Amino acid sequence: MRRVAFAVMAVLLGAGLSAGLGACAMRDPYVATPATTTSGNWKIEKQTDRITGVPVPSAMLIVDNASNSFADYAKMASMQLTCFDGKPMVRFAFEFKVGTDPNSTLGYRFDDKPGHDNIAARFLQEYRTVVIEDRAAVTTFVNELATSNTLVIRIRSLAAGRTTAEFKLDGAPAALEAAFAGCPLTPPAPPPETKKKKRAAKA
Repeated sequence: MRRVAFAVMAVLLGAGLSAGLGACAMRDPYVATPATTTSGNWKIEKQTDRITGVPVPSAMLIVDNASNSFADYAKMASMQLTCFDGKPMVRFAFEFKVGTDPNSTLGYRFDDKPGHDNIAARFLQEYRTVVIEDRAAVTTFVNELATSNTLVIRIRSLAAGRTTAEFKLDGAPAALEAAFAGCPLTPPAPPPETKKKKRAAKA
């Protein structure tokens, strides 16, 4: 009987372990299959954040024309508009290395408007991503994006050569609204002065 009992326990334990491993293989939909809607060329995320209960602030544009001095052919690249830690941000990601902070610069141009070179941007540690997070730089970028059809970006790097990518911006108004709903670029209006403050000022 003891052998039978041990055998049954072993089977049950094995089944439980297999079920546990199967459960580990399933990723949370929040990270695996984000729900999106389309606006022109943009993919706007509609997934609800499990912590805040509000939609994830993200709109993304993906192209297949990113070129680099050391890449034999064009590859994929993406531009993402988002709020991160309550701050507006523009993020560019590539499939090849594009540069590092000490020796790389980012420039861009919308349509036939004047271009912007050597703007405030940060290259992340894996060398394939660059972000615009300075509020003034993001504001300038977004204001021009809202009224443009095409964006061309160019990165120059002493270590990674030159990189270019071109984005068609159809559907941008809805993307901007969704991405920056939680961190608007316009500063909040100052609170109205109280009567006491006004009297103090007159005195």
